[in-house]
Amino acid sequence: MNPKLSGSLRILLITIPDALQLPTSNFNDDEDDFQEFEAFDNDLTPRGFAPAGGSLAVQNVDMLRQRNSPKHFTNEYDIENLVVRRGQQFMMQVTFNRPLADGDDFQVEFLIGSNPTASKGSLVVVTFGDRKGGPWEGEIVEHQGESVILGITPTANAIVGKFRTYVAVVAGSGMQRTKRDTSTDLYVLFNAWCAEDAVFLANESERREYVLNDYGVIYQGSLGSVVNRDWIYGQFERGVLDACIHILDASRMPIYDRGNVIKLVRKGSAMINAQDDSGVLVGNWSNDYSMGQSPTSWTGSVKILLQYANTGVSVSYAQCWVFAGVFNTFLRALGVPSRVVTNFSSAHDNTGNLKTDLIFKEDGTPDERNTRDSIWNYHCWNEVWITRQDLPSGFEGWQVVDATPQETSDGHFRCGPASVKAIKEGLLCHPYDAGFVFAEVNSDLVFHKRDRFGTLTPYRVETDLIGLAVYTKALNGNSPVDVTLNYKYPEGSTEDTATMTRAEEYGCERDHSEIPDNPLSVSIHAEQVPHLSVLLGQDVSLQVNFTNRSISEKTIKAHLAGSIVFYTGVTSNRSSVTTCVCVCVCVQEYTPHLGSQVSLNFIVTGKSEEDSVTGIKVLNLLTPNLTVQLSGRSRVRHMMYMTVSFTNPFNFSLGNVYMAMEGPGMMSYRRRYYK
Repeated sequence: MNPKLSGSLRILLITIPDALQLPTSNFNDDEDDFQEFEAFDNDLTPRGFAPAGGSLAVQNVDMLRQRNSPKHFTNEYDIENLVVRRGQQFMMQVTFNRPLADGDDFQVEFLIGSNPTASKGSLVVVTFGDRKGGPWEGEIVEHQGESVILGITPTANAIVGKFRTYVAVVAGSGMQRTKRDTSTDLYVLFNAWCAEDAVFLANESERREYVLNDYGVIYQGSLGSVVNRDWIYGQFERGVLDACIHILDASRMPIYDRGNVIKLVRKGSAMINAQDDSGVLVGNWSNDYSMGQSPTSWTGSVKILLQYANTGVSVSYAQCWVFAGVFNTFLRALGVPSRVVTNFSSAHDNTGNLKTDLIFKEDGTPDERNTRDSIWNYHCWNEVWITRQDLPSGFEGWQVVDATPQETSDGHFRCGPASVKAIKEGLLCHPYDAGFVFAEVNSDLVFHKRDRFGTLTPYRVETDLIGLAVYTKALNGNSPVDVTLNYKYPEGSTEDTATMTRAEEYGCERDHSEIPDNPLSVSIHAEQVPHLSVLLGQDVSLQVNFTNRSISEKTIKAHLAGSIVFYTGVTSNRSSVTTCVCVCVCVQEYTPHLGSQVSLNFIVTGKSEEDSVTGIKVLNLLTPNLTVQLSGRSRVRHMMYMTVSFTNPFNFSLGNVYMAMEGPGMMSYRRRYYK
């Protein structure tokens, strides 16, 4: 192995405490919520007969974490406190100074946020006798001498977050409470296992994938050349749940709104990006990442979330898959079923007319100055599974939410939740942002020619180039699943026609110009491989095919533009045949301009006296694979070694190489400089 062309890195796998502190959660965590003794408002109320054995007092409170966590599917959370899912009973053990007797009266109180109040649901009183309490149900499950096992069931719409727990005993003219004890703090999450919860998901395999899986695959590249990117969600890692609650605290989202999943995911969509609210991640598509880390250097969400929660400073930098990956961690950590999806050939409707307009100059070159819309070779967003009680029946299920800052929604850079079913049916009237998502997957692509006076003339309309495929990770596997038909009907079908008609009724502008049949067409192919991919470090040989279907001879002046290279002056002089023109892009020409996105985007435009023609192609550059080898015995609390090797595809040495890796439950994020 040539040392100039190859390298390896050996890393010792030992769990080391993260240098970052763990964040606190639920702002204004008041140590003095209540006085330990609180007198009743009317101190003249007659006292009942004192139970035998003297006054009752609490000796200890145990939240029974080991008993509750498996039943709530929360035992993976690396946290000392009990984590439960709302709408489901959990147990706690209270030990008194003596066995309970007739006439004893006590209650358990749960508080969240500052200035908790029962009317807002942030102060919950649970009683265990005839006396009426709050909305959470309570019962004495078992007596064990001086101890009792209490069963408590939060409502299925309870506030999600971190509660403080007190036990109060009725003592004569007032209530005697336990002291503040952080070990009894309680985390309450959404519950996909509870039929009354708005996030209820009936399928157990889907619950385990979309709530409990802390690893995922995000798909990139282009259709025909899909690239897998592994992503560590890490929602159970130490500090991550607190970090996600901290995001809500930083947004100043009212505590009483945090039980509403629609409001919560909408707030999360805005807060994952830092475009206008000092959120988690700074987007950067400039290829200058000198003030932070390249989006491609991240391997997961954990370091990003902990860094943001502990510094309060937005983390640099992110692009769509990073926003989607971190948002997925946020959602799953709080119990919301979610997944990352990738839309290939995704339109960005910047003008709000729900169609995608590409403008070209009279000579056929792209008019970048006047083109506002764009087509991304792929774009990642999230789906959440929720019941939409704010919509008519039939629009529950998967909803699109997107944290990548593209356009504003109600004044903030966010998107969704938009019902996937509503998008498929063209019902763009339903909140939130259904029209924008519809344009991403199902808009018409209109090619315009702009004359010197600024007049636009459409010369081509394509109805099947946007939203070529929508992929997400399969259940119990890493292969992609095509969910395109969840978003739209087959192109040209009766249902598709009806959808587009409804979409027009709700503001979707379509181009109905009578465009004459164009006898010219053009296509671009890469000679190396059939699947639109070439190896990084190799020359790129393009084959441009011009076809003239008319009986008359055509002289075509064509222009080939690439995102990295730029060519002009290709001329064809043949008629009624297909003419092939080959163009070679040398590796020395594109490597100095490569950024974090290793793909070449080509647009070829041609013009004869009467007709114009345009072709678009994306070529992915395949990077060398990393080879991972483990050595040592795989035993708990024993060291293992991992060797990571790679081969340099260039004929020159690489410099300033960084390698990053992490493993949930095994090692935290690490980044190593390599020469």
